[in-house]
Amino acid sequence: MTSSAINLNNSDVHSHDEHHHDTQGTKVLGFWIYLMSDCLIFASLFATYAVLMVGTAGGPGPKDIFDLNLVLAETGLLLLSSITFGFAMLAMKVGNSNGIKFWLVVTFLLGAGFLAIELYEFNHLIHNGWGPDRSAFLSAFFALVGTHGIHVTAGLIWIIIMLIQISRRGVTETNSTRLMCLSLFWHFLDVIWIGVFTFVYLMGVI
Repeated sequence: MTSSAINLNNSDVHSHDEHHHDTQGTKVLGFWIYLMSDCLIFASLFATYAVLMVGTAGGPGPKDIFDLNLVLAETGLLLLSSITFGFAMLAMKVGNSNGIKFWLVVTFLLGAGFLAIELYEFNHLIHNGWGPDRSAFLSAFFALVGTHGIHVTAGLIWIIIMLIQISRRGVTETNSTRLMCLSLFWHFLDVIWIGVFTFVYLMGVI
């Protein structure tokens, strides 16, 4: 094989690698744009809650219905799940598919625990007659916290899909890109929840 042919082959390899790198970067950038649009949704919900939180219509206010011990428990679960997802990403870096699956399962269980507590809280409030139709405050509360809960549910479904994909195909470039996007999404939910915990629950009982 001539040197020119070798150089041509090397050029093809480099071009192939750059193409995959560019594709991955484009997908991650596109997902960042999606997250920014999601920020606008949550910003609108936070603003709505800030306006309506005093509209109790003679019903219960934040101090009457919030149980900080319960909220602290679900906050701890969600923040811990962010750490375990970080371990999954570290396993991805070294191509350890079993490690990825293990930490994704742990993350799923922690996220499911968070969601279970949230559903318990909603059920408790509705059972006591404090549903979203009781006042403007409760409508805004259920809308904000419920929207976050729907996002967590979507994240849990995504984790299940990734467990199936990794079990079938291993740590491919496509799966790595999807895991990177899921990681951004999961950490984004943590950031939003910190805002919910601080602005809705913590400030609500002060």
